[in-house]
Amino acid sequence: MTILKNFNKFLYIASCAIFLVSCKPSSNEDQGYTEIDKLRDRYSQPNTKLWPDPELDSLIDRKEFRDLGLLPKIKYPINNPFSLAKRELGKMLFFDPRLSESGQIACASCHNPELAWTDNLTRSFGHERRTGKRNAMTIMNSAYAHDLFWDGRATSLEDQARFPIPDKVEMNSNLDIAVENIKAIEGYQPLFHDAYGDEEITIDHILNAIATFERTIKSSKSKFDRFIQGNKELYTDQEVHGLHLFRTKARCINCHNSPYFSDNKFHNDGQHLFGTRDEDLGRYYVTNDLEDLGKFRTPSLREVARTGPWFHHGHFPTMVDVLEFYNTGNPAPIQDRYVGVGRDSLIPKPSPLLKPINLTREEIDAVIAFMETLSSKTQRVNVRNIPQ
Repeated sequence: MTILKNFNKFLYIASCAIFLVSCKPSSNEDQGYTEIDKLRDRYSQPNTKLWPDPELDSLIDRKEFRDLGLLPKIKYPINNPFSLAKRELGKMLFFDPRLSESGQIACASCHNPELAWTDNLTRSFGHERRTGKRNAMTIMNSAYAHDLFWDGRATSLEDQARFPIPDKVEMNSNLDIAVENIKAIEGYQPLFHDAYGDEEITIDHILNAIATFERTIKSSKSKFDRFIQGNKELYTDQEVHGLHLFRTKARCINCHNSPYFSDNKFHNDGQHLFGTRDEDLGRYYVTNDLEDLGKFRTPSLREVARTGPWFHHGHFPTMVDVLEFYNTGNPAPIQDRYVGVGRDSLIPKPSPLLKPINLTREEIDAVIAFMETLSSKTQRVNVRNIPQ
């Protein structure tokens, strides 16, 4: 009888314990926060070897792959070393519209420092309010780019600075005339002397100075930079989730990698608009290689929230549009009417990296929230009186 009473007592205590456990508030793990906390701990330090492994496509060369991180120190070319005097001269020239035929278009006309060094227009206005075919890329962090322009036709910033001056749609001038215009300005002579040791004004001196100034246009530390340096509470759970998705399920890391958030390569993202009035075959115009049909340079995502509208044609007005495009894997069909009529060999083939991702709207919002942390503070450049 005593044994039975003790057994019944045991059952009663056990049942109460089970009831209490079932009524206990759910733990962080039950609520799904533990995984975010683990991700926060792993991502909030700069050693990417301790981060979760990125999910890379089989087409990505893992030997060339560089993970995200802090921007390294800027390197200057041996044939155009940095000097404060040269940077100051380059800044004056960058904002000087007298390099153009009309005297109204400067480099800064399309690359406004208060607009993340772009102009936030679908297509920029140039000479006589003409518009080109492509969106103006930001020049922020361009020191880390291997090639310049959407099609990579310039191999250095010095080379890049040469193109806008004679372009009929942009400055509509002539390199020789631009040099003569600057020579005629007496106030420039001491600036060239300080930069180069003499007052000789040449096109190479002008381009080198502009390139030197452009290399100094670098993002200050973003929220992302501060977070991975150990400020672990700086990110919201949504931003941590977005960073992880960026490197895994969302597949962004395949092309937007390295501290520059670009692989510095060219890809066909399916936005060549073949057969339309906005058709643009991109890199092919530079190389004449059929493999480059419809390919464009991978833009950096640093400052991306401030540099819209997006893509080389500027047709995507919101970041949601961009994410939805990649989420569907670009299902747009090739125009059948051009098959068999002499243009078959020029039909661009979208990159096999484009695949449906199947992100939920919550996941899309998280990726966007993360990408918004890649922007830094608005820069304002103090330009003293341009030389007269």
